[in-house]
Formats: sequence, C-alpha cells, structure tokens
Amino acid sequence: MVQKYMETIKQIEANRLNALKSTGPKTPEGKAAVRMNALRHGLRARTVVLPGENSDDFHQLCDDLETEWNPKSRTEQFYVEQMAISQWKLTRIELAEKSIVTQEAAAKIQIPLLERLWQSQCRLERSYARAQRELERLQKSRPDTRRPRPIGRQWRSPGGRSPKRVSAEPI
Repeated sequence: MVQKYMETIKQIEANRLNALKSTGPKTPEGKAAVRMNALRHGLRARTVVLPGENSDDFHQLCDDLETEWNPKSRTEQFYVEQMAISQWKLTRIELAEKSIVTQEAAAKIQIPLLERLWQSQCRLERSYARAQRELERLQKSRPDTRRPRPIGRQWRSPGGRSPKRVSAEPI
C-alpha cells in the first residue's frame, strides 16, 4: 500500500514562499530553451513553423499566395497570411493523420485522436475559405484604376436633352 504524506502548514507556507521566488527563465537564451516545452501537436501553436518543419517552404507558400492574390492593403495582406497559415496547418494535419493511422495503437486510442484532427481540419478549412471570401470581397470593392476617369462632369440640361461635357479647364 502506498502511503501518502500529509504536509504540515509550515511546509505549505515554505512551498508558497519558494514558488514566489521562481519566476521562470529571465535571459533570452533561457526563454528560447523552454519556448516549446508544452508543444504537443502544433495545431494551436503561436509559432507557425515548428521545429522540424522547413521555414523556407512556409515562406515560399506565402510568396506564392502573395503573387496569386496581389494584396494592396494591410487588410488584404492579413487575409493572405491567414490563408497561408491555414494551408500550412492543414498540411500538418494530413501528416499527423498519416502518422496516427500507421501506428499500431488500438482503435480505442486512434479514433478520438482522428476525430480531434478532423475537427481542427474543418476549422482550418473554414478559416481559409472565410479569408478567401473576404479577400475577394475587398478586391472587388477596390477602385478600378484601369478605367480612364472623365476630365469633366456630365450635366443633363433641364429640358432633358443629351448631356454635354463640361471642361475642367478654365475658360
């Protein structure tokens, strides 16, 4: 039988005081060393490119999407980045799915993992589609710079005759 030890009030208070002294890493090197400690699958990671993934591939994906969508504003750039992140994480999900299926674990373990992956996949697909829709909407509402702008205004005469051109140049 395993015996549990009761902590005394003195031990609990000493533990609390020690915990106040421990504030985690302070140096940039220490922070970098523990940055990925809690990382499991990377689907909710703040860092888009995880250790073991090729950051050049991600940057190439971003460049390709920028070339394809040609963002003109910060908002359009944001939606292009959202699309790139969603697409990158969807690729990660495909790899995780292959990994889970090829493992020799019981279906009791695999099925819940796959269900969570598929939920994340659906979220990312919706995120990609929403960013794409918003980007298309923004780009359609851009002022068309290819159309020549009229030099003057067109006025309709009170009698309903055809419009005449009013020059913007001084007479």
